[in-house]
Amino acid sequence: MTRTPWRRSARRPARHEPLDHAELARLLPAPADPALSADRQLLLERHLMNRIQQRTGPTSPGFPAPPAGPPRRPVRRALLIATPVTAAALAAVVALNLTGGGSPSDDAAATGPREPAPVVALEPGTAKTVSAVATKASHAAAAQKFTAPRQDQYVYVKSKVSYVYVHENVDTNVTRTMVQKLHPREVWMSPNGLKGWLHEPGFQPQDGITLDGDVEGWSYNKVSKLPTSPDALLDRIYADTNSDSSRDQQAFDTISDMISEQLAPPKISAALYRAGAEIPGVVVVDHAKDAAGREGIALARTDEQSGERREWIFDKKTYAYLGSRGVQIKEVDGIKPGTVVERTAILGRAIVDAKGARASG
Repeated sequence: MTRTPWRRSARRPARHEPLDHAELARLLPAPADPALSADRQLLLERHLMNRIQQRTGPTSPGFPAPPAGPPRRPVRRALLIATPVTAAALAAVVALNLTGGGSPSDDAAATGPREPAPVVALEPGTAKTVSAVATKASHAAAAQKFTAPRQDQYVYVKSKVSYVYVHENVDTNVTRTMVQKLHPREVWMSPNGLKGWLHEPGFQPQDGITLDGDVEGWSYNKVSKLPTSPDALLDRIYADTNSDSSRDQQAFDTISDMISEQLAPPKISAALYRAGAEIPGVVVVDHAKDAAGREGIALARTDEQSGERREWIFDKKTYAYLGSRGVQIKEVDGIKPGTVVERTAILGRAIVDAKGARASG
């Protein structure tokens, strides 16, 4: 069974008729221990909500709203599909084994093949070279050849990805941090963001799933109209943040989405990297590796709420954007420091004429 993690179910008082407590006390034996601990009650609530969602589906379709409940750890969303999309996002998923035996086949079908999460040595970041790295990445982006898509075409992005999920055994109180096995992911989106297709064998239906009408996020049309001035662009991004969590982290995550499964004109891509470098808390990590195993240098920021440092990885020679990595910096929700909770690698971007079409070469 699966459940989007790090969320608390809304607790509502039960509705019932007034009870005659004296009569109940006379008829019933005295209780032994208290019924359930708060932690176990929470896990059972998660189980119930999971069962409901398996039968009814999400109650709030579309991006970016995940399942209801106040967030503790922001879910990584994939830009172009509400997660599971974000973003997840394909994001982290909690598998609850309420009986001890569980249903491994159901769990595997919901989350795809998985394996223990990799752990890396933590490398401290530095703020000293942020401007220099952002400048080089900006120049590389501005120099890219570019043709704007027609409104009847699709932005195609091919990548390799892996996201974390947490397996909790209620009976034994054992938690295991796992990750999806690295796997390919292909997305097609129309410039207006209203039509799309996702192909992710082993993690979605074999033939893919439609994204038509699912997205209200940063479509190509919306991104292409952003300011090319880094300061003005950052102001525009901050205008879309809210008070639910750190506005600086929200801004960094928004740019993360734009530079991953999306396409932007070169001048705007260049401005995005410069704008990201201006967000407080951004540092440079000298050694980072994307999901394809490519070594690079990263601009990164740690989310104080989730404890995850999200890294934008660039080629050390060309400063082309390679992909992203999420590394746990401090323990939160049982995820140990050094755990790699997200890996992506962009393998190709193109403009194609139809959903499902792939660029030649």
